[in-house]
Amino acid sequence: MEYMSQEGYDKLVAELHQLESVELPKVRDAIAEARDKGDLSENFEYHAAKREQGRLLSQIRFKQRVLEFARVIDTKQLGSDTVGLLTKVEMTNLANNARMSYTIASPHEANLREGKISIKSPIAQALLGKKPGDVVEVRVPAGIQKLRIESISL
Repeated sequence: MEYMSQEGYDKLVAELHQLESVELPKVRDAIAEARDKGDLSENFEYHAAKREQGRLLSQIRFKQRVLEFARVIDTKQLGSDTVGLLTKVEMTNLANNARMSYTIASPHEANLREGKISIKSPIAQALLGKKPGDVVEVRVPAGIQKLRIESISL
């Protein structure tokens, strides 16, 4: 079961619709066009289009599977007293006093540019269930980081 926000669910549905209704028909047209050119054994366009079709079908199946097991979380029922899924955490790295802010998101919504980290990441795992003022130690590839939670919000 995958828990996610309504925004993440809607985005996944839109991506699936794009793949099924736009991308896949383009590839099928390319296969038909390449097939009309004759000998398929040496037809590069045909083989490239078939590979692309396989890649698209794989993406479609993956997104369908994620949506099949997705559960949208009602953010109104979430509390902001402890760190959990869809909470925004402001924290300080105690080694260099750098402040950072992340939203804990499902793995399918994680995007560092948007400040969303996966709930399965080491930092999120260390933060889960903690409260403002708590200090956590996180093992990251660069070593161990000490982080102090400053605030939690939705």
